[in-house]
Amino acid sequence: MQSQLNQDRSRSESWALGALAKAMGGDGSTLAAQDRDSFRRQEVVFASVNLMLIGALLLLQEISRLGRGKPAASVMFVLAVGFVVQAIHLVWLLSRSVELSKPTQRIFTYWSLGFNSTLALVLTFLTIGGDTAYYALMLIPILEAAYRLRLGATCGLILLAVFISFMGVWGLKFGEYIEAGAMSVIYAVMGVLVWLLVNNLRTREERSVRSLEELAHTRERLLSEEKLAAVGRLSRALAHEIRNPVAMISSSLATAVRPGQNDEEREEMFAIAAKEATRLEQLTTDFLLYARPRTAQLAPGNLADTLNYVATVARAHAASKGVAIYVSDAGELEGEFDATQIQQALLNLVLNAIDAGHRGDSVKLNAELNGNGAIRIDVVGSAAPIPPEVAERIFEPLFTTKPGGNGLGLPIARNIARAHGGDVVLGSNEPGRVCFSIEIPSRGS
Repeated sequence: MQSQLNQDRSRSESWALGALAKAMGGDGSTLAAQDRDSFRRQEVVFASVNLMLIGALLLLQEISRLGRGKPAASVMFVLAVGFVVQAIHLVWLLSRSVELSKPTQRIFTYWSLGFNSTLALVLTFLTIGGDTAYYALMLIPILEAAYRLRLGATCGLILLAVFISFMGVWGLKFGEYIEAGAMSVIYAVMGVLVWLLVNNLRTREERSVRSLEELAHTRERLLSEEKLAAVGRLSRALAHEIRNPVAMISSSLATAVRPGQNDEEREEMFAIAAKEATRLEQLTTDFLLYARPRTAQLAPGNLADTLNYVATVARAHAASKGVAIYVSDAGELEGEFDATQIQQALLNLVLNAIDAGHRGDSVKLNAELNGNGAIRIDVVGSAAPIPPEVAERIFEPLFTTKPGGNGLGLPIARNIARAHGGDVVLGSNEPGRVCFSIEIPSRGS
């Protein structure tokens, strides 16, 4: 029921009469510009147009004075004073030395309305019964009121403009009154229509802001739920990884202490338990490293030294697999990185490449500037490409297809790269070339 009432109210407000009734009720808006910069830009536009209008009237009256001897010097003086005052007002606005707080914005608004209205009244009074076009000075105040004030204030300014129009034709022919009436209708239609359009746009803007806020809240809620779901998946995977070595340890120890076991069998069971305990320790260490990464301590370093160190550490494992390791000459390439962390990340990538290869394959390490102020380090293996369904999940924690692996090598490497402001990506995945790349900042970047 409440939802239906809200929908009916929303449909009502979308009609112009609904907006008009709302405004007449007193809860319409005030100043249209919601921030100081917007108000300043808006005020500059109004002041510039008003200055051009006064300047045009002054120029026309000067031409008329030269041609027909009219208008009087007093009219020219008032126009000239108005032009100077408006020019000073515009220069003051453009100087950006004015602090446009809300009270100051109100002062500017009412000063602009009062200035033009007073100027139009004085000039019309000085030219009663003669040729006058000074009612045109009320165009800017009506538009400004429609932009910034409630409908009641806008209608009040329209009535003032109507009064000035009829005052200017006082004592003239009936046809002049008809023209003044037509001008009054134009004022009314223009003022009310602009007010309705501006307030309709403002209402839509407020609804858009509310919708964006609701979307932001929904996004935050979804992200929170996704994080909880990810934690759940990670917990299940971790429990599964822990359960296997724990079960092996438990069964090995139970077998070792069983009566009737000889020393050789007992030693074998103890060896299995020790191996699984070591595996479990490595798993928990890697998981803690992934879940609570250490802050990178950036320092100048030489890439050639880092690549050679990683290759040296991994060479024994590569030799046991029949895989060759090559290091490209990085020369004197310098970077800003945490040497220990980068070595660990690269070692994870190199060991994965070695384990994915077969006897006779190779792994190549290469470092070079990538052209955007960072250094790209490539670990290129010559093994078969990673299947697409596996490539989609390779950075997922605890996901692995490698026997004995724990699925944390690539996630840890990615965390380290991101701590350096870079990332780890699968840059190439084709037969004979599977390339993982890591970026780090170059020295001085």
